Amino acid sequence: MGRLTTHVLDAAHGCPGSAVQVELYRVEGEHLTLLSRVATNQDGRCDEPLLQGETYRSGVYQLQFAAGDYYRARGLSLPEPAFLDLVVLRFGIDATQEHYHVPLLISPYSYSTYRGS
Repeated sequence: MGRLTTHVLDAAHGCPGSAVQVELYRVEGEHLTLLSRVATNQDGRCDEPLLQGETYRSGVYQLQFAAGDYYRARGLSLPEPAFLDLVVLRFGIDATQEHYHVPLLISPYSYSTYRGS
């Protein structure tokens, strides 16, 4: 069964990004449909896959990570506006592939992602 998962790593502090708000949208043209809204756990992961079963299908998706809110909650003083506040990742899924893992490595001034396993 196919599934989409994610996790957040905090490069600035060398730890999992816990309590990061994550939203997943399906993208259809200019329209975004919110599919889920979750917060990462103590390990920086979501407790359940973001997509699985019948909801797991080919298409374009968008993950949004509230990085600025995460760093503010940690007590970091960010400039206003923050350089990175909402990190948006838009990617495609080919549902014939069994598992898409889209991790996020963040700091207040940079981020990176890749298709993990």
